Amino acid sequence: MNESTFEQIFALGQPNDAYAQYFSGQSYLAPLVPGSVPVSNVTFEPGCRNNWHRHHGGDGSSGGDQILLCTAGSGWYQADGEAPVSLEPGSVVLVPAGTKHWHGAKADSWFSHLTFIIPGENVSNEWLEPVTDEDYSKLPTDKENS
Repeated sequence: MNESTFEQIFALGQPNDAYAQYFSGQSYLAPLVPGSVPVSNVTFEPGCRNNWHRHHGGDGSSGGDQILLCTAGSGWYQADGEAPVSLEPGSVVLVPAGTKHWHGAKADSWFSHLTFIIPGENVSNEWLEPVTDEDYSKLPTDKENS
């Protein structure tokens, strides 16, 4: 499977070059809705994942939560200190502001999700260390789960 044969309902978008330094592998970004609650489709090639990161809510009382809506393929979400969660189309994850986490494709599958951040004052993103190849390689693939 490649980008031209990966079927999804939203546009693949362009290579996510602006954030490439925070990803292991190639991702694509397709902004879908601008405005105060922007929504984007993020697509990950097999094995691609983002670094550990946090979304901050500014004043600590509102905003900064991230919502991930899996639309195609198969991927992972993991919060620090918790077990990885397998994501399939229809999976929804609410990531509370301040939660250290990562998300991305399984090693043998493309993966897409819609993402948006709950707005608030001074909402920000903090990029952290990469998910190590050693830790990532311990996760099961789609073929191992079938």
